[in-house]
Amino acid sequence: MTRPYHHGDLRAALLSAAVEMIADHGTAQLSLRELARRAGVSHAAPRHHFGDKPGLFTALAAEGQQLLTEELLAAAPDLREMGVRYVGFAVRHPGHFEVMQRPDLWRADDPDLLAAKAATARALRAGLPAGLGEAEAERAALAAWSLAHGFATLTLSGTLPPQVRDRDTAEAFREIAGLLEVRR
Repeated sequence: MTRPYHHGDLRAALLSAAVEMIADHGTAQLSLRELARRAGVSHAAPRHHFGDKPGLFTALAAEGQQLLTEELLAAAPDLREMGVRYVGFAVRHPGHFEVMQRPDLWRADDPDLLAAKAATARALRAGLPAGLGEAEAERAALAAWSLAHGFATLTLSGTLPPQVRDRDTAEAFREIAGLLEVRR
């Protein structure tokens, strides 16, 4: 017998349960039926909110972009500190981070996701040095994202060298970014 739902915000509860499932078993093992069971709702509830798995992953990617934007805006408008925030976001939200990096899972034309991605891009641009031309700004943004994303990915996979892996993640990233003179 399905337990009645009493959480208050079913959509948020389903997203939260999905993030837990991804952390436990990865994206490939996630099923809407198991998601409903974990959330204590009818098996139809996830379909009602998201339609299908791509709809769920699209919602998770949009939510992840929103969380990342909040992280970036909380940093000083400095590329190095934004990189620290990016890496910290990935470490604290690995389920969202994984889904965000997998466009094969979500609908790229979803308006909510597009808006969330645009907000993240605007937040990152706030950390770029003033006076850059459009092409130079694009290259600088890509370079900063590549550095932070690479470090985050290496951190999550556990493949950083031990002398880096055993340090505070934020301090290690600041040092690495400083070597490349990534600054405002």
